[in-house]
Amino acid sequence: MIKRPRASRRSRHTAEAEELIWMANSLADSCNMAEDRFWQDSLVRLVNEILAAGEEDTLNTALDALAKADTQAWNELADVVESCCEIRTFLQDGKEWQSILIAAPVLSWSRYAIPSGPLGRELTQQMRVHLGAHVLASDVKVALVDYLFSPDQLPQGYCNTTQLTDALGELAIGNGTLTLDPKQLPETKQFLSDTRYLIGAIAVPHGKPLFRWNENDNVTRESALKEWIKQGGPCLEPLLTGCAFQPLLADAYHAACRTADMASRPYSLRASVAFLQTTLGKPAESLRAVIGAFYDKRLEEYRIGFGPRDSEAIYHGVIWPLLGSEDENTDVVSEVETLLRESGIKEIVAHNQQFPFEFCEDCGAPLYPNVEGEPVHAELPEQSNTPSQTLH
Repeated sequence: MIKRPRASRRSRHTAEAEELIWMANSLADSCNMAEDRFWQDSLVRLVNEILAAGEEDTLNTALDALAKADTQAWNELADVVESCCEIRTFLQDGKEWQSILIAAPVLSWSRYAIPSGPLGRELTQQMRVHLGAHVLASDVKVALVDYLFSPDQLPQGYCNTTQLTDALGELAIGNGTLTLDPKQLPETKQFLSDTRYLIGAIAVPHGKPLFRWNENDNVTRESALKEWIKQGGPCLEPLLTGCAFQPLLADAYHAACRTADMASRPYSLRASVAFLQTTLGKPAESLRAVIGAFYDKRLEEYRIGFGPRDSEAIYHGVIWPLLGSEDENTDVVSEVETLLRESGIKEIVAHNQQFPFEFCEDCGAPLYPNVEGEPVHAELPEQSNTPSQTLH
């Protein structure tokens, strides 16, 4: 008998990716709940196998292919992959439990370095108490990581996220704490405006409510957020000394990260205006904002340059990246203009031209549009004694 050659890793990647694509398309085409569940269960089994094997490339190959071909199928597969990364079920004392990885983002800006790092035992416990009192349902247990993460320190990729979920899942039943070695995490890049993250996992008996708004008609996401800001926010003040900050609502990990990405864009615009007023000692009315669309193969982002109304100089810049399904047909410019006017900027120039997706060759900083329609380096005047940093 002729011995068959072993399938290469590459061919297995391709076969698994094609199977994911087929299942996602089938789920997108399904027209009833029973068939939905069949395809969802099938996808969950395969995705969990791929995550357990650490095959990140297989997932990305399938998602990239679907992104080019079918939005609905891409959404279906992305939802399943994210769920498999952040949800676990297990038995404890004969009872089935469900654990979910969560994140509580905090938007912040400062003229100084925005802290990240260990929370400490006391602050970790305070955050656990306030999450339980204002955000989580009554039967929920929660484990937290004793660390305030910067975006650079979040788990990179689906497989690493899954590992964090596994580490926190069963800890949650005992309201445990996961302690990390800061030396094992990447260094934090410093920006004037950035996001910090509390990370944890909640555990609840299967079928029980997860969040306050799941169990009580009188509690909404908006009211829970209001209490979380009011009660939990002050606990962060000692850690974020010298920073303005805005806590966002805790949610399932990927959903919370998306919410933070969306909220960080208007937050950065407002922070930029406040920063320039403080640094220059001048009112917002003395500034001009210039908006430009920057393209690589397609529209990638809008960049907003800030400078004085009586000069072509650009003192500072903000990047407004496109997210999700946004493209050049999304009316970003009107949204940006509204936010700028609300912040006190009266003179706004929005260029119609396409700017090249370029960065400074010397330092790698983004270039911003000036009033003449030229991409230039943002430089604060020397007397400000403050380094020029991009607001992200």
